Amino acid sequence: MPCPMCREEFTIPDDGLSGMKKNFEKVKLIHFRKLQLMNMCEQHKDKQIEAYCRGCEVAVCVVCVNRSHKTHDWSYIENVSEELRKLVLSDKQKVSEQWKRTGEVLMCLENDTSRVIKYLAGVEDEIYTTADKLIAAIERGKVKLLSTVKSIKLKRVEQLETVKQDLEQYMIMLEDFTEYSETLLSSGTACDLTRSANSLHDTADELMKFDVIDHADSSLPPVNVTFTSSALLDRDDRNLVGTVTEKGQLEQISSSN
Repeated sequence: MPCPMCREEFTIPDDGLSGMKKNFEKVKLIHFRKLQLMNMCEQHKDKQIEAYCRGCEVAVCVVCVNRSHKTHDWSYIENVSEELRKLVLSDKQKVSEQWKRTGEVLMCLENDTSRVIKYLAGVEDEIYTTADKLIAAIERGKVKLLSTVKSIKLKRVEQLETVKQDLEQYMIMLEDFTEYSETLLSSGTACDLTRSANSLHDTADELMKFDVIDHADSSLPPVNVTFTSSALLDRDDRNLVGTVTEKGQLEQISSSN
C-alpha cells in the first residue's frame, strides 16, 4: 500500500506497525519540541522561562514576573545561573569530602574485622591449651566455651559487616550525587541549574546530616573477651575449663581515624 505521507509503496511487516521504519525527521522534530517545552513556563505554556524569583525559589516567564513577582527579589536567568552554579559547586565539594571520609572509615572497619578475628582467635588458643591440660574430664566445658567464643566472633563480624554495608550504601548515594552534579555543571543549561540547584542543595544537606563516625561507633557495641581458667574438678555442675566473659570494648573507632 502507498505511504500516506510520501506515497511510496510499502508492505506492513509480519510484526505489525511496530516493525515499520521510523520517520526520522518527525522523531527529531518531536525531540526538539520536548526540549522547547522543558524551557517553557509552567503557568504560561507559550512563554519561555526568562527569570528566577529568589524569594519563591521558582523559575518563571516575564508575564509571571509582572503579575506575581514584580515586588520580589528576582533576576533574569542569565544573572542568577552563576549564583546557582556556585551553590552546586559548593555542595559537590562538601559531598566529595564526605565521600573521602566515608572511605577512610570503611578502611578502618576492614582493619577492625581482622583485629577482632585475630583477638578472639587468641582467646580460643587459651581455651584449647587449658582444656588439653585438664584431659577428658573437662571436654564438656571446652566445647561449651568454644561455642560461646564462636558466637561472640560471629556476632561481632556480622555487626561489622552490617555497618560496612550501611556505609557502602551511603558512599553510593554520595557518588550518585557527585555524578549528577558533575553532569549538571558540565552539560546542564541555565534552566537545568535553576530547576535543580535548590533540590540538589537540600539533598546535600540531608547527606551531610549522616555522621559516619558516630554511626560506626554507635552500631558497634564494645567487645572485650577474656578467658579465666579453672583447675577445679570437684563439681559436675561447674564448667571446669573456665569462663568466657564479654565486657568493655575491644577497640573503638575514633574521629582521628
